[in-house]
Amino acid sequence: MSAKFIVIEGLEGAGKSSAIACIKKCLEEFGKTVICTREPGGTPMAEAIRDCVKHDWQETVTEESELLLMYAARVQLLENVIKPALEQGKWVVGDRHDLSSQAYQGGGRGISAEKMTALRDIALSGFKPDLTLYLDVDAEIGLKRARGRGELDRIELAGLSFFQRTRQRYLALAEADNSIVTINTMQPLEKVQQDIVTALQAYMVAQ
Repeated sequence: MSAKFIVIEGLEGAGKSSAIACIKKCLEEFGKTVICTREPGGTPMAEAIRDCVKHDWQETVTEESELLLMYAARVQLLENVIKPALEQGKWVVGDRHDLSSQAYQGGGRGISAEKMTALRDIALSGFKPDLTLYLDVDAEIGLKRARGRGELDRIELAGLSFFQRTRQRYLALAEADNSIVTINTMQPLEKVQQDIVTALQAYMVAQ
């Protein structure tokens, strides 16, 4: 089986870090070499863009500026880390990818589908994850969990209605794409991890 790109998606507080650790462990038990990435970030330039995106600027950050920065960081990571790793036979587990922009900037910020599609096509040229696990959490619960981790960044401060719109877009996109598996994270952690492993094993068996 060739190396695959597996992505974990979800709102703040969905439990992505725990899910990534779970998937990495499971893949290594299958004998796979695994690297983990995060978006925005993952290369020196992309990490600088991450800081720029999350900083609370004393000016209005337009929706389009935010979106363009996200894709600039994504292309750097894709071309310099993800594609080379896959070519070397390494499996890549990503903390976010393009689905985040479709949900956050497309759903949460309300950027039109036409703009989202045009930019995605230019930046990614059809590249997409082999499997995406969307960790679904109620927006209010997710934000409460995120606040428990400490100070929130600019995007995390966008407000409950923003995250409700983002969640609805996530759910709609997951429903329309067979490569996206939705995991209910409003369950006990043990059951969440069991569902993640089950989804991953089902994917591996199907290949």
